Amino acid sequence: MSRARAAAKLKALRASVRGEAEDRPGVYRMIGSDGEVVYVGKSKRLRTRLLSYFRGDSRVDKGARILQEASSIEWAYLPNEFAALLEELRLIKRLRPRFNVALKRDARHYAFVAILRGRAPRLTVLRGMGPRVDGTVYGPFVGAERLRAALRELSDSLGLRDCALDGRMRFADQQELFPVGARTPGCIRYEVGKCLGPCIAAVTADVYGDRVRQARAFFEAADDGPIERLRNAMRDASERMAFERAGSLRDKARRLEELREQFDRLRFAVETLTFSYHVPGALGDDRVYVIRRGVVRAEVPAPRCRDDEASFRELAGRLLEGSPSRLAGVPTHEIDELLVVSSWFRTHPSELERTQALRT
Repeated sequence: MSRARAAAKLKALRASVRGEAEDRPGVYRMIGSDGEVVYVGKSKRLRTRLLSYFRGDSRVDKGARILQEASSIEWAYLPNEFAALLEELRLIKRLRPRFNVALKRDARHYAFVAILRGRAPRLTVLRGMGPRVDGTVYGPFVGAERLRAALRELSDSLGLRDCALDGRMRFADQQELFPVGARTPGCIRYEVGKCLGPCIAAVTADVYGDRVRQARAFFEAADDGPIERLRNAMRDASERMAFERAGSLRDKARRLEELREQFDRLRFAVETLTFSYHVPGALGDDRVYVIRRGVVRAEVPAPRCRDDEASFRELAGRLLEGSPSRLAGVPTHEIDELLVVSSWFRTHPSELERTQALRT
């Protein structure tokens, strides 16, 4: 595009924003010439935010570079900034605009543990807003690298595999139709006794499945077996005066203890994010959000009479009836919204004054 055409395009976009946009909460979409949504954003003062794009230098300013790619701008108003935040998240997840940096936000700080499904499930670390994973997720945790180290100790303690997902799994009690004879392990963790060896039929499916259940129980605070095994091994090493070995086992046990303690603290924070949240609207459109375990389950107009209040209590009661147990992991599809909602209340602590506890 020539400079003259680019300048004319920007002038027309600026005129459209100046003439039509209002300073209200809302979301906006930058749309390319081929109809692709290249960027999604939100603001509590939409007009001001959109006009700020036209003041940047495209050589150094990301907003100005995004604007260069846009042939049109669309926006929609919402009752409040919190609603705009949620709608921005949902649009980014649905449209995946290329200028939105993969939903980073708190993903830079938080990580999750996933127990992946399959013939021989394994433990892995998710970096916040990662791709969808078929399995149970626990967290959030702070510090992905420390989490990986602790997770390795847990996998070693339980004998769970950590090899690639596409590796072939064979159990001792599941005979193959066409046996191919003995196989060389080719895995140092199996050879040193840190993996049960589900890839070479060195363990039965039931035994391996029991270890996976122990991993779940560990994260759900129902089983301290992995920590106790390390402590017992540490005491045995000490009695044999193998002090270097005892010290190594002590450090391993501490990493698992820290993992459990961190999860307990952060899980408590998640569990406290269950309440109703009353938010005044920009134009009198007050809204109430039913939030359960950090995820918005319903949004309704604020009750204005006794009948409205009764209907709201009935709705909240229905939503809480299906609440998971306190120890349940975080479903993968809820992670994005959980992080956004928890970040909102962390950066706006005064908003907690607008919340009210919900009870079944």
